[in-house]
Amino acid sequence: MSIATDTQKELAHLARALKAPRLLAAAERLAPIARESNWSHEQYLAAVLSQEVSSREASGSRLRIKAAGFDSVKTLEDFNYDFQPAAPRDVIAHLSTGSYLLEGRNIVLLGPPGTGKTHLATALGVKACGQGHRVLSASATNWVNRLTTSYRAGTLAKDLAKLRRYPLLIVDEVGYIPFETEAANLFFQLVSSRYEHASLILTSNLPFSGWGEVFGNHVVASAMIDRIVHHVRSHHPQRQQLPTQKHKDDTSQRKTREQGRITTTTVVHISLPETVHF
Repeated sequence: MSIATDTQKELAHLARALKAPRLLAAAERLAPIARESNWSHEQYLAAVLSQEVSSREASGSRLRIKAAGFDSVKTLEDFNYDFQPAAPRDVIAHLSTGSYLLEGRNIVLLGPPGTGKTHLATALGVKACGQGHRVLSASATNWVNRLTTSYRAGTLAKDLAKLRRYPLLIVDEVGYIPFETEAANLFFQLVSSRYEHASLILTSNLPFSGWGEVFGNHVVASAMIDRIVHHVRSHHPQRQQLPTQKHKDDTSQRKTREQGRITTTTVVHISLPETVHF
């Protein structure tokens, strides 16, 4: 049984007025179920509106993923933990909740090529899109090219302010190509503009100790790393945290907690899987 014609026409008009084109289909589909199950008017209305909200969220997620600029869409469900057992499942599962975005925390994925860093960074970005956050993703080189264009056009401050409105920026492949002085300074400005306000996910094939060579200036690299790993929480396979470092981290977190907020960067070190001999 379908909705009566007059009511159907009225619903169609209301759906157009509300800019909710899927509402009519949901109302028709749920009407016989509501009758057979003796739903109250409130239950039926809630079910129809729930369908519309779900459809809008799915549509919005697809649009955000498309606008993010991912080279290809990857998901956490597709990540092969059997190939990469060093990846900490519990940490990644926690990051997938998106809680780091609400606190402006950063994620840094470090490891050799072929360890799944880009896959994880993209998958976390896709998750963020599904959670309603706007995301932009590009390689470190492409970010520098964009900032260079803005700088030379005199619009760098405006572009950085615009980027700051994105809850998440993904910077892939830091360290593959060394930066000139101007590029290093521009990248530093990008990092600084988001410090404790919005999140970054960065991937690199180099440890932090090698970033000075990449940016051609150890002072700039050190200052940038300080902003990226503010109150670091490191996850490294088969490596224990040094007592002095643990004390430093605990002190930093305690100090920030007293100020009412902790901004912790999660650094995940991923190693190549060991060769298995049969």
